[in-house]
Amino acid sequence: MFHTTYTSPYSVDETVEKLTASFQDVQFGVLWDFDVKAKLDEKEVGLDHEFRIMEVCNPKIAKNVLTETMLAGYFLPCKVVVYDDQGETKVGMPKPTALMELVGEPQVLETAKDVEKRMSEAMEAAVK
Repeated sequence: MFHTTYTSPYSVDETVEKLTASFQDVQFGVLWDFDVKAKLDEKEVGLDHEFRIMEVCNPKIAKNVLTETMLAGYFLPCKVVVYDDQGETKVGMPKPTALMELVGEPQVLETAKDVEKRMSEAMEAAVK
């Protein structure tokens, strides 16, 4: 599987709030919280369900992987999605290890393992 996905007992908005706090606990910050439904509604395209994209980053880690290879930047910052799936709130991310494996740099892959562990822990904590 290229992704990690959890079910949250909270609404999409509550889950985003809990994730923001939980990511801070593992030294990651939310750079952007993009409300896809609101933007599509604004453009008169519409979307039937809530869908948010959060961009999450740890600046020191980002600098380190970009120092190893600029190709890592293709996958930065980390994306986390929160959405309504037929009445259930889901939260997930593409696995950093799956993405950084494509870069082909062993040190970047090791860093991705740490990032994946920390972000997964934060997501798990947010949906409890």
